[in-house]
Amino acid sequence: MESVRMKQKVTQVLIHCILIFFSFIMIVPFAWMILTALKTNQQAISVDPFYIFPAGTWHFENFSKVWASYNFLILYKNTILMIFWRVVCACLTATMAGYAFGRLKFPGKKFLFSLVLVQMMVPAQIFIIPQYLMVSKLGWLNTCAGLVFPGAVTAFGTYLLKTGYQGLPKDLEEAAGIDGCHIGQKFYKIMMPLTKSSMVSLGIFTAVFAFKDLMWPMIVCTNSQTTTLSAALAKMQGQYGSDYPTMMASAVLAVLPMLIIYIIFQKQFVEGIATSGGKL
Repeated sequence: MESVRMKQKVTQVLIHCILIFFSFIMIVPFAWMILTALKTNQQAISVDPFYIFPAGTWHFENFSKVWASYNFLILYKNTILMIFWRVVCACLTATMAGYAFGRLKFPGKKFLFSLVLVQMMVPAQIFIIPQYLMVSKLGWLNTCAGLVFPGAVTAFGTYLLKTGYQGLPKDLEEAAGIDGCHIGQKFYKIMMPLTKSSMVSLGIFTAVFAFKDLMWPMIVCTNSQTTTLSAALAKMQGQYGSDYPTMMASAVLAVLPMLIIYIIFQKQFVEGIATSGGKL
């Protein structure tokens, strides 16, 4: 018995050591980014691998230099608005489409859902040209609506919500029908609240993918007053060249919104990812 307990303790220690090791590997790039933002350019490009911390004075002026060069308040506003509306639109359209595919019977259901699956298999870059033409015809270039447009409808969200609705028992709808509920009441009052975890998962993935989106904001928003953080960072690299401390300072400022969102909604992040079985 003692030997079994000893083996369990040793196993737990090994598992914790492995997890700590990989956690350290994941934290190192972020720590390196912050420390580089506080160095001079000469210190940042030093080939000495042990030259980790800034020597002498910590150069916080790198942050003020970036802040003065770019209006980060506008970039924060554009990015947050894009994330918010993409999450709202994606959850709204995906939950309705998921309910239709998961619970209703209508002609061409299998064919239409196969088109959704095909869209998931095709690279998103293929749709950039037709999406750009649509946004241009609508007059949404350099607008928040243009940024939100590609993420308003999501094939992944439709599939995720369809799976969620299919996992609910049919007795709920039958009982609601006996009580006199029509299809809209069944969806809004009975079924949709039960798929809250799937909607949270979709919101998390949509927010993260919107924050990381680079190509579409660079194409549809060429104006510095309407662009997002990711596109501004890409342009900043060309502006400052090899000024790595300034580039890292801008990266630190760009990470702040998502870090704050994670701190506020940490519980929902963990529950959503655990429920969906996915990873970011």
